[in-house]
Amino acid sequence: MGTHSDNAVRPVLLTGNGGIDRCSGRRLDEVWLAAAWSHPTTRVFVVSGGQALVEGKPDGRTELVMTPSFDAPLTEAHRYFLGEDADGVRYFALQKDSLPGRMDDTARPAGLREAAALLDERDQELLVHAVALENWQRMHRFCSRCGERTVIAAAGHIRRCPACGAEHYPRTDPAVIMLVTDAEDRALLGRQVHWPPGRWSTLAGFVEPGESIEEAVVREVAEEAGIPVTGVEYQASQPWPFPSSLMLGFFCRTAGSPEPHIDGDEIEQARWFSREELRAAIESGEILPPYRISIASHLLELWYGKPLPTAVRDPG
Repeated sequence: MGTHSDNAVRPVLLTGNGGIDRCSGRRLDEVWLAAAWSHPTTRVFVVSGGQALVEGKPDGRTELVMTPSFDAPLTEAHRYFLGEDADGVRYFALQKDSLPGRMDDTARPAGLREAAALLDERDQELLVHAVALENWQRMHRFCSRCGERTVIAAAGHIRRCPACGAEHYPRTDPAVIMLVTDAEDRALLGRQVHWPPGRWSTLAGFVEPGESIEEAVVREVAEEAGIPVTGVEYQASQPWPFPSSLMLGFFCRTAGSPEPHIDGDEIEQARWFSREELRAAIESGEILPPYRISIASHLLELWYGKPLPTAVRDPG
């Protein structure tokens, strides 16, 4: 397990690597926000249903479709300040019921799972922030204390109740995701009932109230696979706004090579893979590995020692 730590304790895709300062201290400064919105260098994009418009560039890059604020669609209150880059450019997202059309037809809608694999780190960071805010705004329109409709404040980062004065903030649910290894250094992978055929990944689950993240790792592996684990070792984190999770990645291990005993409700299959068995299963198309943008893929690659293979297509 020690060899894995050389590349660990670092965030993976969809996190704050894009050089955006969120400027959280400015969110209540309405004068500053108004000036930032009207500045000619400010850039704006629309998010709707977890999607935004992206377009390919002649050099092969894919970018978010952004416009100056004076060309942005009108919106009443759903204007979210996302931050400022090192060049002083400010970024806003607009939440709309649908994405705007483009007369030149060069742009297309893309969700975060697809777009994050194509966009650079700046655009990844902006999009994941916007999608997380949009989802929270859509799901928390009413006060959980008194039931009154709330209003948006702090450039999209607070909802206030005009009746009882309560303030509500975007929620983030901690979840653990773990790669379990056995005495032979094989990796345990499982299949959830609702996944597409062939999809396998690491085990994962939410942290329960009053529980540490290390306790959650031990409990989830026991519940889902019937295997006791020790040596819980943190690796990396990843925001995962599907809808509002923060994935905390771990390695852990079990003594011997116990046979998995699945719960049958959430996990329908679980098995141990050696590196050679995993390579052969992926190349043959027997299994689909985790999405490359996911922390599950990151954990698997740390264990595997290099990027995961891809399926070998039959030339016939």
